[in-house]
Amino acid sequence: MGFKVVVCYGHPKDPEAFDAHYRATHIPLARRIPGLSGYTWGKCSALDGGSPAYYSIASLCFPDAETMHAGLASKEMREAGRDVRNFATGGVTMFTQEVEPLHCPTGEA
Repeated sequence: MGFKVVVCYGHPKDPEAFDAHYRATHIPLARRIPGLSGYTWGKCSALDGGSPAYYSIASLCFPDAETMHAGLASKEMREAGRDVRNFATGGVTMFTQEVEPLHCPTGEA
């Protein structure tokens, strides 16, 4: 099991500016968070072709709850958190998640 912080970004006023800032500034800040064991980010699309609820979602992964809480309390996390207001003009929703890996054999759901 692992734990992660999930960050859901609403649709920004200027998607190109969001992407540029996120890639050039925010990713390097977030990568410095102590205890981080993985980090993913991607843009969302709706299965029905409509507008998805979020523009993009990031997941900051930690090996255990203790490491996650230490990372959340770090100065590096505070720095990354302060940076969010510089680009997340569509709002942001954050939560933590306990991850339970599920493995599916080939051909089965």
